Amino acid sequence: MSKQIIDLDNVVVKFAGDSGDGIQLTGTQLTNTTALLGEEVATFPDYPAEIRAPQGTVGGVSGFQLHFGKNIFTPGDKCDVLIALNPAAIMANINSIKWGGTIIADIDTFTEANLAKAGLTPEILQGVKQNYNLIESPISSMTKECLIETDLDVKTVIKSKNMFALGIVYKLFGFPLKYTEEFLEKKFKKKPELVEANKMVLQGGASYASAIQAIPSFRICTDSNLKGKYRNISGNVATAWGLLAAAEKANLPFFLGSYPITPATEILQEIAGRKDLGAKSFQAEDEIGGIVTSIGAAFAGNFAATSTSGPGLALKSEAIGLAVITELPLVIVDVQRGGPSTGLPTKTEQSDLFQALSGRNGESPVPVIAASSPSNCFDYAYKASKIAIEHMTPVLLLTDSYLANGTEPWKIVAMKDMDVITPKTVSRETEEYMPYMRDENFVRSWAVPGMKGYEHRIGGLEKMDVTGTVSYVPANHERMTMLRDSKIKKIVNDIPEQTVEGVKDADVLVIGWGSTYGHITTAVTELIAEGKKVAHAHFNYIYPLPQNTEDILKKYKKIVVCELNLGQFANYLRMNFPQYEYRQFNKVMGLPFAVADLKESINEIMEG
Repeated sequence: MSKQIIDLDNVVVKFAGDSGDGIQLTGTQLTNTTALLGEEVATFPDYPAEIRAPQGTVGGVSGFQLHFGKNIFTPGDKCDVLIALNPAAIMANINSIKWGGTIIADIDTFTEANLAKAGLTPEILQGVKQNYNLIESPISSMTKECLIETDLDVKTVIKSKNMFALGIVYKLFGFPLKYTEEFLEKKFKKKPELVEANKMVLQGGASYASAIQAIPSFRICTDSNLKGKYRNISGNVATAWGLLAAAEKANLPFFLGSYPITPATEILQEIAGRKDLGAKSFQAEDEIGGIVTSIGAAFAGNFAATSTSGPGLALKSEAIGLAVITELPLVIVDVQRGGPSTGLPTKTEQSDLFQALSGRNGESPVPVIAASSPSNCFDYAYKASKIAIEHMTPVLLLTDSYLANGTEPWKIVAMKDMDVITPKTVSRETEEYMPYMRDENFVRSWAVPGMKGYEHRIGGLEKMDVTGTVSYVPANHERMTMLRDSKIKKIVNDIPEQTVEGVKDADVLVIGWGSTYGHITTAVTELIAEGKKVAHAHFNYIYPLPQNTEDILKKYKKIVVCELNLGQFANYLRMNFPQYEYRQFNKVMGLPFAVADLKESINEIMEG
């Protein structure tokens, strides 16, 4: 009997198992291989907040989903192939597998105790066998068989089973093993015995998949849209690189003061590893220490940034106000996660929008920008930096856990092709320096301590217009408040007009912002293919909004705002443009949208 060959334009694969099974490493290796082969790819790592979650439980399942092929905008709704390294992995993903999809399960882990812990009853297991192509593979025992002649201990041997599972998947798609073998050689270069052991297990998994007729082969019919030089990148790394690129373009030293917090820590780690670019990083004792050191660095003439998540942004709020009143360039990156309080540290949400817009005492206007894909975190980190430097203001950049940990191809850009960034550094030819003397855009000049003749005072107390001396004069406070507000509103002239995708004479406008771009784009594209008249406006510039926002809103009979919260952007639009009706589609589960759910909701609104 010959193997079944399944032809697909794209495919969704998910690895799942205990948080100690190396799921994230395995998923990353498959991602890197697909990217190196020129495939379009998007990923969604999903893991527990606990370092070692309870083994064998549904709550302790770690997952890594990737979607590759052509026209890829999301990690996919449901998977075609699930690699389940224990019963809990099946239970955690039972509603995330396409009907008739393939499940390759490590049958060695299907002990009575593990089945009970996962709640995988005989009745449920029978339903799985009826509705899906369940392939019961002895992954653990085959891994042991591969390494039976080595001197490795049992614990090390069984930890290698993720490579056996990866070998199976490589064979499913006809992918070469060489990229992962090269990775193993680098990772374990000081332990050659582990290099050889993992290679043997990887090859064993591929051989097993080749020999077992029940395991199908997939043929992905790709016609990639990727032209040029690309690399795979995560949102956090892209954000770090965007900040570094902006500092280089502005010819300024770069400083990052931060406190480690999930899911933003990788930004700090990436910057800390770039001393070769002159970057300085400081791991503070807390969130407040992180931002105030950055403000100090900005006062000293550095382009500065700080990174955090929602709980940390709350702690930084007073210091953000200090950056507002001192009018120093600073980028605050908020990698949003589920809240409130500690909430869902490893899950995604868009619920910090109001905090970003208004979460400070007094009138403290701050530009707010949101990235919308892992790769364009680079672009919007760069654009946030440009605004901060050229307008002498703190800027809030919103990403989230989905973008931060997700990966996709990023087209490598040359520094010469990037927008010019011109710091507002004071000219040494100025005869008399006043710290709050402003240009036509209400932007003050930046004098660095140590410049003779440019001594000045700034700080948290209100300052007299122009001179910068401490002032409690009521009329002066109102004037300074209005000047700071006008400066931020003027930024609207430096941001692009809002674009609209889809059908020009559409009846329904779907609005999104930030990380929901891929899912909304996919849903709208599929609806248009089905003959529906729908358009999509996705906002990256939140405050100030693009100048043509109202011109867009008034064109459509129905507007639906889709976001991963209870309607913060919808309410923001109601505040600014109350004359229009805004329908909502919201999700607050710690997960991104599902394209199928979006389409269903949009269809209901169109027909309602």
